[in-house]
Amino acid sequence: MPERVEWVSDEDWEVIVSNAPIVSVDLVVLTPDGVVLGRRENEPAKNLWFVPGGRVQKGERLDDAALRVAREELGVNVDIRERLGVYEHLYEASDVPSAGGKHYVPVGFVVETDTNTFETDDQHDTLSVFPTNNLPDLHEYVEEYLRDAGIFSR
Repeated sequence: MPERVEWVSDEDWEVIVSNAPIVSVDLVVLTPDGVVLGRRENEPAKNLWFVPGGRVQKGERLDDAALRVAREELGVNVDIRERLGVYEHLYEASDVPSAGGKHYVPVGFVVETDTNTFETDDQHDTLSVFPTNNLPDLHEYVEEYLRDAGIFSR
């Protein structure tokens, strides 16, 4: 098995974003009071409510990536309830302006935690738990995850 690569230099990240899709995991995080969404501080989807997520590191299994992203982005441990499957997200904006957009191939997960207290990371200015019957305006990709998870029907 290849050694896990955690950090990618800014120069390498620019090459990756400019030339290849990024394999990632996105998490529909369920709590006793609803679903966790974060308002993004960076592109793509800047200033929009989105599910937590992050890239898969080389040598990292998908389930392990989902558990790591929950710890790193929310500060909590979660239990994986379901793997929703593979999605494709194309964005015109990117954190690398010269890249001409961003292409993600995320694997969606439904995960659960018994807490409603989360730590924000550098990607979100706030994290909130929303009752599933009182969700904010959602990005179309988030709507798709929530529909596939059976908790959104618009």
